[in-house]
Amino acid sequence: MKKILVTGASGFIGTYVVEELLKYKVEVIASSSNIEKATKTKWYSRVTYIPFDLGDYRGTDNYFKFFCEPDVLIHLAWQGLPNYKSQVHTDINLPQHTAFLTNLIQNGLQDITITGTCLEYGIREGGLSEDMPPMPSNSYAVAKDSLRDFLQRIQDEYSFSFKWIRLFYMYGKGQNPNSLLSQLDKALEKGNEVFNMSGGQQLRDYLPVEKVAEYIVKIATQNDVTGIINCCSGQPITVKKFVEDYLKSNHKHIKLNLGCYPYNDYEPMHFWGENRKLKSIIDE
Repeated sequence: MKKILVTGASGFIGTYVVEELLKYKVEVIASSSNIEKATKTKWYSRVTYIPFDLGDYRGTDNYFKFFCEPDVLIHLAWQGLPNYKSQVHTDINLPQHTAFLTNLIQNGLQDITITGTCLEYGIREGGLSEDMPPMPSNSYAVAKDSLRDFLQRIQDEYSFSFKWIRLFYMYGKGQNPNSLLSQLDKALEKGNEVFNMSGGQQLRDYLPVEKVAEYIVKIATQNDVTGIINCCSGQPITVKKFVEDYLKSNHKHIKLNLGCYPYNDYEPMHFWGENRKLKSIIDE
């Protein structure tokens, strides 16, 4: 039976990815730094759980053996979010993740899937395709893109399958409490009459986290399509309509105070993902 290691398993996306993997005939090895959170998940008793904090990395250890010699790695772990501008991404995360992944590869790992970000495309408008050169403009995106570039370059030296999933926007239970829908749910629960938000004219590309997890697992468990793969719907929607649709589907009403907050300066106004490569995987 194939062994699949998931790092960042107790995180927002990780929890759903592990649940999705348990639908497959695979042995799941889950890892995270938050042991307490992991023990409270539905999947904890159904996987091999190995706690690990990247801050404790030691170059003399063999992490391929430490994690029971997995056949596949789905690497979701990343610290310091959602502060995209923090130097922690380039100064701490990037060297830690580079060293950790190199250790696994040098010791025998041959199949790697890692989540990146649509922010690697930079301040670009319109549909974003995988063949566009990256233009990251914040520390998080720079660190992610640098990690991807490093791993692609060492493929000349080591033989391993490599899939880099650029995530777009997602929503679902367990999301960061500062996210848009989490804040909206909180306002509804309090019975607020008004919800403060941006102007809502941004075009974005959203998927429910359950669908994101399904796509991540499908990408990771195949090797016909590799390299950079956008994980997105391919269907742009304004943030205003996204919120209105969410309220309608949940039979809720609240007045939207549009324009209360400025638009983020690290994102373009109108962008979405092109998903031709993803479709070639999920439509097989």
